[in-house]
Amino acid sequence: MPATHHYSPEYIDHLTPEAVAALARRLEEDDYDTPFAALEDWHLLRAIAFHRPELVEPYLYLLDLEAFDES
Repeated sequence: MPATHHYSPEYIDHLTPEAVAALARRLEEDDYDTPFAALEDWHLLRAIAFHRPELVEPYLYLLDLEAFDES
């Protein structure tokens, strides 16, 4: 069974827009050795979306999340 990863807020705080873009590019290309590697990247992108949404906004389509307007 694959390990469950926890991404600390400190780890996410140190991610750069370039690192997030590279993560999104890997997900777009879907060129992983295992499905678990893709899932790990997806979970990281999701964690970033919750902690630093400004970094993930251009890549929300990869998460099947949509920003919603409460107005």
